[in-house]
Amino acid sequence: MRTITDHIGRQVLCPNQPQRIISICPAITETLFALGAEELLVGCTKYCIFPKGQVEKFTKVGGTKQVDVDLIELLQPDLILAEKEENTEEIVTQLEKIASVFVAEVQSIEDGYRLIETLGMLTNKGNKATELVQASKAGFDSLPQQSLGRAAYAIWRKPYMVVGDTTYINDVLARLGFENPFAKMDGRYPSVSQEQFQAAQLDVLFLASEPFPYSEKHISEFQAFLPNTKIMLVDGEMFWYGAKMIEAMTYLKELVEQL
Repeated sequence: MRTITDHIGRQVLCPNQPQRIISICPAITETLFALGAEELLVGCTKYCIFPKGQVEKFTKVGGTKQVDVDLIELLQPDLILAEKEENTEEIVTQLEKIASVFVAEVQSIEDGYRLIETLGMLTNKGNKATELVQASKAGFDSLPQQSLGRAAYAIWRKPYMVVGDTTYINDVLARLGFENPFAKMDGRYPSVSQEQFQAAQLDVLFLASEPFPYSEKHISEFQAFLPNTKIMLVDGEMFWYGAKMIEAMTYLKELVEQL
């Protein structure tokens, strides 16, 4: 066993060679596959949908906000991987009674790199983690340095909610060349009124496919009170951190070219 400081400053006693890992964060689950560590996985959440065609065979232990503690105990994990935003403190406290729980935290692109490196260290896949980080950095470094105006990224409806400061998505928007006026508001995912949308003088509004499933029918809803803003649907999964950081690069470049 080894004592490791997790991303929120907790001292966690982790196995040197974990054999039975449960992931309760979808991006972590996908990244374990990208690292070639899927043979260590014994359970994940129902929202862990990537990589398609591979993750389906693993036992589903609930969602990200509510897990089946009894089932997790039956699976006898020796390491549980969580993420501060995705999972609650209550869940972490419950699961600590079963096994070591490492809590990751991702609020920026750099944190995304750190997550990959950490998972590589925890699963003894450091060389593969280095490859993934280098590929991701090369992708982000290849994005042109440009100013694309004011943009917001909507994640919820009734009430309208957008991404704010200290979020991975906000950092991606900034790297693409957008200024997010709602980054100045309190909270990482502030609620926004129609009047606040109008006052923000947005050049672009992105409507994400998840967690709320925005679709074509919602474009006219926003266009009615934002007639001078370009409204675009985006694949929310392409704004995940971890393994998606590499896959998403082509998508992000094409998104900018559509403006």
